[in-house]
Amino acid sequence: MSRVSVLFVCMGNICRSPTAHGVFQTLIEQEGLTHLIEVDSAGTHAYHVGEPPDRRAQACARRRGFDLSGLRARRTEREDFHRFDYLVAMDQDNFHGLMSICPVGMEGKIHLLMDFAPTFRTREVPDPYYGGDAGFERVLDMVEGAVKGLLEELKRLHL
Repeated sequence: MSRVSVLFVCMGNICRSPTAHGVFQTLIEQEGLTHLIEVDSAGTHAYHVGEPPDRRAQACARRRGFDLSGLRARRTEREDFHRFDYLVAMDQDNFHGLMSICPVGMEGKIHLLMDFAPTFRTREVPDPYYGGDAGFERVLDMVEGAVKGLLEELKRLHL
């Protein structure tokens, strides 16, 4: 079995990508796969570098048993393409942001999270930052479904 690494990416790394990071981390811990899967999150912009996830994202996640409190925002770097096997964007804007810094030949590492959850019939996780709590709940619903699909793919292809 080979080790595989996943980086979840949104704009500021305080709502969607840390939610995906925390949910996926919990899932791989429950499956006993932490020695085989590395997970991290980052943002395409540096607005919130060093900050914890949005309090609303943390509260929503906590209610479902996910702890995001130890995560801190960082910005994606070109080096991430060398470190991670999968760079998973939350929406098209962040997908294109990753493409703009992607080293030649590594474009195949970039994915949209919702491509791992086709039953949702959407390709983008909406940014809940400017909305209310319901938006964070919806993001968590989407993330939970998609990271399960991602883990199944990783098991099938790599583990």
